[in-house]
This record gives sequence, C-alpha cells and structure tokens, in this order.
Amino acid sequence: MEKSFSEVKLFQVKPDKLEEFEILIKKIRQWQNEQTGSLSIDYVKRFYVFDKIGDLPRELTKVIKCVKYYSYWKFDNIENYANATTNFFANYYKELVKLLIAPFDINCGESVGE
Repeated sequence: MEKSFSEVKLFQVKPDKLEEFEILIKKIRQWQNEQTGSLSIDYVKRFYVFDKIGDLPRELTKVIKCVKYYSYWKFDNIENYANATTNFFANYYKELVKLLIAPFDINCGESVGE
C-alpha cells in the first residue's frame, strides 16, 4: 500500500496585502480540493505564540515584517501531488508572489505513521 504524500508551504505575506491574500486563498483552496488525489488542504494564519508551556498561547499584537501563513496539502500519492503542484505553479504563482516578501517555502514528503 502506498503512503500518502503531503506538503507544507510557508507564505510570508506583506502586511498591506493580507486581505488580498485571504481572498485569493479561498479561491485557491477550492481549486486545490478539486485536484485529482487531493485528500485535504488546510491553511493557518500564525497570530499566536507560546511564551510558557501550560499557558494559553499569546496573541501577537503587531506585525514586524510580514504575517506568516502555512498550508498543509495531503495527497493519495506522489504522482498526483506532482501533477497538482505543476498546475498550482502554472495557475497561481505569479498572482501569489506579488503578495509576499519572498517566494514561499515548500517542504514535502511521505506521511509517517500510517
């Protein structure tokens, strides 16, 4: 049995582009869910930090350089992931990169513990 294949992207969004980014992500997320082999896609906006284990996370109160968003995209296999990623770049890269302080980071690999 094949293991699922997943990626995590880090987006560092310009502070004045947050609303535009979130509107675009809603459109992209719908497209991602429709891709062959896509099992799930989630986005997280980093707006909390741990100061002390056991306490509630503390909300960040100011933006220094950017706002970080993470996505987690899970696939049934590496081939479907590769095809969807190629299409993702063709369809959305130029529009996305204009909203970021730097190109997004991608980390991917086989799922563990399945």
